[in-house]
Amino acid sequence: MSLFLSAIFFFVFLIGELNAQLLDVPYVPTPESVVEKMLEMAQVGPGDYVIDLGSGDGRIVIAAAKRGAYGHGIDLDPRRIKEARENAKKAGVEDKVIFIEGNIFDADFSRASVVTMYLLNSVNIQLRPHLLKNLKPASRLVSHDFDMGNWKPDQFFREETSDIYFWVIPAQIQGQWAWKIDGKSFSMTASQEFQEIDLQMKDGNSILPVTNNLLKGDRISFTAANHSSGEKYIYSGRVEGKQITGIVQIHGKNESVIKDWNATLQ
Repeated sequence: MSLFLSAIFFFVFLIGELNAQLLDVPYVPTPESVVEKMLEMAQVGPGDYVIDLGSGDGRIVIAAAKRGAYGHGIDLDPRRIKEARENAKKAGVEDKVIFIEGNIFDADFSRASVVTMYLLNSVNIQLRPHLLKNLKPASRLVSHDFDMGNWKPDQFFREETSDIYFWVIPAQIQGQWAWKIDGKSFSMTASQEFQEIDLQMKDGNSILPVTNNLLKGDRISFTAANHSSGEKYIYSGRVEGKQITGIVQIHGKNESVIKDWNATLQ
């Protein structure tokens, strides 16, 4: 082979290697103790479906299957996919897991109750809108070592030399809500940044101070007070698209009652 042809073949090989590196996150195995802590924080168990993004040798999905979950891993590297399938077979969970060669940005997250990842900060930020849009509220998300920028974690844990970040996917509640209780008309303006919410509420034209705002997954709760009537309202419900369904405790001067709460996004 001529020196010229050898140079061409070497150049083609080098370009292929560079492209592979550009497409993939460097493979660094997650320590077993970190794997177990990630799954513990997400409370993975029977009934869960776990999707691991950049699944490497498959250890996270395999460990989840040992806890009774099902799931699959996604990785760009065919060598890692082959290794993961062999590891699943050795662990006796090959009938509970699948490993797919593919791009994580093309993945369908909607089936997952739990998503795990060990990527890079830049990749996490790129993935963030896809995760928030496609994962169902109350789904859980766990990341090894890398956060989600200004999306604050619901929990953080330091395991040996690793950082573990945990989030619950929040329901979308931003907008104007309205409901009636015993003939009274109530309205609420909700603003939101991830799981952090600010609520402005009215009873007719009267402004009611709101405290104890909490949005966790698809669950919302807050307290409102009507100082003129002396009534205190404690709301708790589940967000389902444009509806919130739950209950409200109404504490009056002379008695306390429980009523159904059904709010609609206007």
